[in-house]
Amino acid sequence: MTILNLLSFLGMIVLVGLAWLMSSNRRKFNWRVVIWGIAIQFVFAAFLFLSPTGVKFFVFINDVVTRLLGCASKGTQFVFGALAIPPGETGPAGEKSLGFFLAFQALPTIVFFTALMAVLYYWRIMPLIIKGFAFVFARLMRVSGAESLCAASNIFMGIESAATIRPYLEKMTPSELFVVLTAGMATIASNVLAFYTLCLREQFPGIAGHLVSASLLSAPAALLMAKVMVPETGEPITMGKIAAEVRTEDNSLFEAVINGAMAGMKLIFGIIALLLAVLGLAELLDLLIGFIGGKINGVFGWTFKWSINNLFALIFYIPSFLLGVSPADTGLVARLLGERVLGTEVASYLDMASMLAQNAFVSPRSAVIASYALCGFAHVASVAIFVGGISALVPSRMKDLAKLGFRALVAATLACLMTACVAGIFLTDASAVLGITQK
Repeated sequence: MTILNLLSFLGMIVLVGLAWLMSSNRRKFNWRVVIWGIAIQFVFAAFLFLSPTGVKFFVFINDVVTRLLGCASKGTQFVFGALAIPPGETGPAGEKSLGFFLAFQALPTIVFFTALMAVLYYWRIMPLIIKGFAFVFARLMRVSGAESLCAASNIFMGIESAATIRPYLEKMTPSELFVVLTAGMATIASNVLAFYTLCLREQFPGIAGHLVSASLLSAPAALLMAKVMVPETGEPITMGKIAAEVRTEDNSLFEAVINGAMAGMKLIFGIIALLLAVLGLAELLDLLIGFIGGKINGVFGWTFKWSINNLFALIFYIPSFLLGVSPADTGLVARLLGERVLGTEVASYLDMASMLAQNAFVSPRSAVIASYALCGFAHVASVAIFVGGISALVPSRMKDLAKLGFRALVAATLACLMTACVAGIFLTDASAVLGITQK
């Protein structure tokens, strides 16, 4: 245990305190949700980071994801040829890699993993796992069956997780709807997890295991933050029950593969569209802020480099310090967190890969904690995606969802930071799961 581990613990307490200060009803502070939410995360983290079995499981998961990426690569190399060969590897005929191409190497893996998830759903494997997590959340944290099922689904799914509780959305309380939004934005789907792994694995070999770990930790963190910021004041109809999820409509295994692949293609085009629009608009906003900031510098004699990312980096500087990263790396982590707000976590992970390639981090600990903090859809674009997507399932609750949208973004950001703090508490120099090699 070092001072940085203790700082991570302090950061976790501060984050819960911030959530309470922003609560819609401070008198309704639910100690059970907080205590059990933290306890579940501690048990997961202690198993993964400290126990020999957990470390072996961690490495096993990392190897499984890596092997699955190899399977996905067969399809992408067949379609795109040398463009799909990752840096440092050769093709089946001895072709050399032409470098890293996001569109031809990382994004196509989403199709494979979405199809794989569809198959696991068709075989009823994934619903069984999700129900197991939902049972734990509902019994220990005493939340409703519908919101616990949705939070558990978000460990493996994205916006489509809301469809698993479609029959209950109409009569959900505001607190339950807030959980649905927060859990969606505080976690990542398994198909994009593979995408981030491919982007980072060259510089961060153990990244897959950490992203899986972050997904497990983020679900109880999201429930905790959501219930602190918008406490339950109503009577959920699924309280004390395990909600029944909507069954898959696929009639055969082949149909599941086709539907999964088509859903993956839609997701790829959505990611490309968001990157083109958001990064372009962010650059335009940077120019405007830079122009106005230059005038301010001229008046006051300042030398501050004005940009949207630098402004958000300032906002996230103290939270980044409280994560327990190396003090010398605080600015880098704050920059990554700031970039995610407008540029999405895709841009942040790509920037992090560049930082690792340049040995920008003083300590591997900082990079590991940053990977946990970034592991979530907590950005402005997600507010539109989740509010719009869930409103399509239940149009009558559109006003309620829109009212909660940006508040849920704050809660999701706090949940992601809390996940990073929990990882920081248990992460030590003796951990066998870092997977980063210093050059």
